[in-house]
Amino acid sequence: MRPSVGSVGDAYDNAIYESFSATLECELLERRRFASQAEAKMACFSFIEGWYNPVRLHSALAYRSPMAYEAAMEVITTES
Repeated sequence: MRPSVGSVGDAYDNAIYESFSATLECELLERRRFASQAEAKMACFSFIEGWYNPVRLHSALAYRSPMAYEAAMEVITTES
């Protein structure tokens, strides 16, 4: 993930990236030491695919996980 580059002083430009980065740091990186870069990459992947996307509840999604929200939107789209 890379932060986007916007206009100078645009406070909201990187808000999503900053939120994700803070969560990753607090929940994973500050709690562990990694023996190698490969181990760190695998831990990040597992965090994202094992908890962040499928389990984490998000207030903007009516307190559903991103995967549950996408599944619900798929059903709505398919039924229409």
